[in-house]
Amino acid sequence: MTTSQDQSPELTEEHLERLKENMNKVEELSKRLVEVMAGKKGHNPALDGPNQELFARAATAYFSEAWQNPAKLMEHQIEFWGKSVLNFAEAQKAMTTGEVDDSDTAPKDKRFSNPMWEVNPYFRFIRQQYQTNAEVITQAVASVEDMDDKDKKRLRYFSQQIIDMMSPTNFLATNPDALEKAVETEGQSLIKGLENLVADLEANDGEMVVRLADESAFEVGGNIATTPGEVVYRNRLMELIQYKPATETVCETPLVLFPPWINKFYILDLKAQNSLIKWVTEQGYTLFVVSWVNANESHADIGMGDYVEEGFLTAIEQVKSICKVKQVNAVGYCIAGTTLSLTLSLLKQRGDKSIKSATFFTALTDFGDQGEFTPFLQNDFVDGIEDQISKDGILKAWLVGRTMSFLRSNDLIYGPAIRSYMMGETPPAFDLLFWNGDGANLPGRMAVEYLRGLCQSNDFVNDGFELLGHKLHVRDVDVPLMAITCETDHIAAWKDCYRGVQQMGSKSKTFIVSESGHIAGIVNPPSKKKYGHYTNTNFKADAETWMKEAEYHQGSWWPRWEAWLKKRSGKQVQARTPGDSDHPPLAPAPGTYVLVKSTN
Repeated sequence: MTTSQDQSPELTEEHLERLKENMNKVEELSKRLVEVMAGKKGHNPALDGPNQELFARAATAYFSEAWQNPAKLMEHQIEFWGKSVLNFAEAQKAMTTGEVDDSDTAPKDKRFSNPMWEVNPYFRFIRQQYQTNAEVITQAVASVEDMDDKDKKRLRYFSQQIIDMMSPTNFLATNPDALEKAVETEGQSLIKGLENLVADLEANDGEMVVRLADESAFEVGGNIATTPGEVVYRNRLMELIQYKPATETVCETPLVLFPPWINKFYILDLKAQNSLIKWVTEQGYTLFVVSWVNANESHADIGMGDYVEEGFLTAIEQVKSICKVKQVNAVGYCIAGTTLSLTLSLLKQRGDKSIKSATFFTALTDFGDQGEFTPFLQNDFVDGIEDQISKDGILKAWLVGRTMSFLRSNDLIYGPAIRSYMMGETPPAFDLLFWNGDGANLPGRMAVEYLRGLCQSNDFVNDGFELLGHKLHVRDVDVPLMAITCETDHIAAWKDCYRGVQQMGSKSKTFIVSESGHIAGIVNPPSKKKYGHYTNTNFKADAETWMKEAEYHQGSWWPRWEAWLKKRSGKQVQARTPGDSDHPPLAPAPGTYVLVKSTN
């Protein structure tokens, strides 16, 4: 293939022949694709979106308002027609004169970064009309008034999903990057893309789960999750890892960290430079971390009570026994922070003082505002989950991962799919994305109890969450506590976390808002000097006032937390090697449970 003076590629006969050959290979791969989809396992359709009642109610409300105020409808339609005609006229002029109007005022969108979206009349018209259509849909949804707040929020979310899905960048014929690469590579990029697509579908029984990272680049326990330690206890629900000391002496009170079981614990030990686990041992603590089992059908009947008893309480008792102490300091991250709160309420009612202090990482306890998860926490969707669980016994990792990804669909679904399936690129060797794709299945009973009793009914804050013969309440949490939240967290919004901490009964509370999101705000080592944090001791103020009056601090919150923790960790004692005579090492860290992959 040669290039003309205007830099456009000239297609020779030889090039065209190779292109045709590659297109024949595409046809063969397409047959494989059909075979994969033919064997796809079905799932409850309610998991793919809201039932039609939502859209029917929205349409009824919209047209009812239009009937009462037709001038408003006509105003919207005329505006849409006008913009569409102008888009077309501009494209016609550009094709005739070769000149493009550079006064485009549309907001910048990284999806349209290729210069062709600006200078090529065809692509420019497609982009402008897509943005015009998106604006009209958004405007129509905003104008619907006769709907309750939850339905309105769901309507906005799902309409935006439709807008994002219909972006011209998601289709080969209207994606200049993909078309250019297909020509440059003589169609090889499309072949590689189809191979990537078929491989992802085969790996997930026909479900569309976009691979985000090059899995061959990482090995858990090899080049990630490498902080030395030993599994010192194991039951059907968890492995308890005790990490080797990094100092000659340690604080007497050990620290036990409970990560979420929705994901693998090694997000806190990806690599030495950003490992919270490694850093904690270097500060002179005896650190234990729970590694949860990746559930299968045999775990279907495990509920929240089992996680409290066989997970939290058992881990605490084993740590006390190994370290020969009466109390531990505990950390709970995300759903494990929520469950740590339940555990603290239970221990309060039992008169058990085993937990000296508690730290919460991005942990919700008040679910009164469902935030960005509102679309997925209404009965139609949860009913669908419960029905699917009744068939599978578990809530499968792909569904949890897909739901999380759709909250950031352009970054976590469409963008990666374009690069992998249209451009034929190998996913990046990015450890965080590798971890993100290494999800865990959830026991069915636990998932339903969590969704119904906590997320939907908000029992822990309202009348009490019934568990293990007790009615647990957020006000029972009365140990000294620190809560770390993240400013742009879309999973556990800091304002919602703050509202829960306000209701806890502790007389000693510290609340921190870290810059960044659910992961980066927590995995924020001091050495990077990247994200700062906010503090404020006034818990009587509402969230907005709290932030307005908060003090900003440069750098990571880790040292501030460690200084707080040290005051509650007792005297210095000789560093402890993992295990004891009753707890011989069972396997080196990161253990065996973390290596189990989820299957669909």
